[in-house]
Amino acid sequence: KSFLFSLYFLGVGKTTLIQKVTQALKSSGIPIDGFYTEEVREGGRRTGFDVVTLSGKRGPLSRVSPDSPTSRREYRVGQYVVDLVSFEQLVLPMLRNVNHGSDAEKKIFVIDEIGKMELFSQSFIQAVRQTLTGSGTVVLGTIPIPKGRPLDLVEEIRSRKDVQVFNVS
Repeated sequence: KSFLFSLYFLGVGKTTLIQKVTQALKSSGIPIDGFYTEEVREGGRRTGFDVVTLSGKRGPLSRVSPDSPTSRREYRVGQYVVDLVSFEQLVLPMLRNVNHGSDAEKKIFVIDEIGKMELFSQSFIQAVRQTLTGSGTVVLGTIPIPKGRPLDLVEEIRSRKDVQVFNVS
């Protein structure tokens, strides 16, 4: 069974909750892997988000960028430009290896989060689907509360019978 937390507002403490649960599971000796997203702040101002793996690797997910025309393809969410290459290099190898190994190696996998920025990656979408349908892996993740246009993968996950969603407000 997979457990996903939905958030109502930014800053509600969803990543803090994921980090505390992760620490508790690790200290109990439960095998756990995955990643979370963390705000990057400079001078008291949020300038972007990093992806941080549970093994301690870190890379940019997005950074604030001026609204200027550009010649290359950019993936944007509001004022943030998503660094798809960095995100995929950190996250995809972990996701692709989740369901490999013997039954004794089954683990919990953390995905914080499955949101607009992450969903620019078609490879990420496929890897998340594979992870959720693979046997033996429990996924602890976060998804956004629907507002505006629904995100296909998020709604697909929300409607799965093997997923338990908790709303965090």
